[in-house]
Amino acid sequence: MKEFLYLAWKDLLMEFRTKQMLNSMIIFSLLVIVIFNYSFTNVLFSIEVSDIAPGILWIAFTFAGMLGLSRSFASEKEDGCLDGLKLCPVDPGAIYMGKVTSNLVIMFMIEVIIVPLFMILFNFTDIKSLTGLAIVILLGTLGFILVGTLFSAMTVNMRTREILLPVILFPIIIPLIMAAVLATQKVLTSGNIMDAANELRLLLVYDVVFFIAALLMFEYVIED
Repeated sequence: MKEFLYLAWKDLLMEFRTKQMLNSMIIFSLLVIVIFNYSFTNVLFSIEVSDIAPGILWIAFTFAGMLGLSRSFASEKEDGCLDGLKLCPVDPGAIYMGKVTSNLVIMFMIEVIIVPLFMILFNFTDIKSLTGLAIVILLGTLGFILVGTLFSAMTVNMRTREILLPVILFPIIIPLIMAAVLATQKVLTSGNIMDAANELRLLLVYDVVFFIAALLMFEYVIED
């Protein structure tokens, strides 16, 4: 299965050369964090910003990630590479894992930029919560990318894929996002990751279930 590493490297190399998705995802997520911070800090005085900050963080992650996922297979389709990938003598699971790996790397790069800004703007200065926050973000992002990559492949041949992808993806990831937001809030508030043990179990089960399901389904999803 080492083929998926070559496929992931190919995607990352192309992205780092053009930086089309990376730049748009960074700018979008930065705008979300800054605008929400300004709005809730200066307008909604009756609301504790710390209570809604985790939701804002995952809004930035989710919508920025959606920009990347919508282009994950579309770029292969437009360049005529998708048919070549299908003809490669490799297991379809390797193609899926290659896409998941490249999408994860890009998302983690975005998150490394966003999280420090988020911590500063929303006054989360408890350093001991960073380890717990990193685990929550890792599990939440993994589940989001596992499902999003599968659905991106599913909609690649549709003309309205940019509109259809969020419509069919969001209902599936609602449990994931709800658990991630709640776990983030608990970790940032208490600094103890064990306070979010139930949510972490849900995230872990979600990731495992959809990883297995996606590997089984991907071969049929990319068929014409």
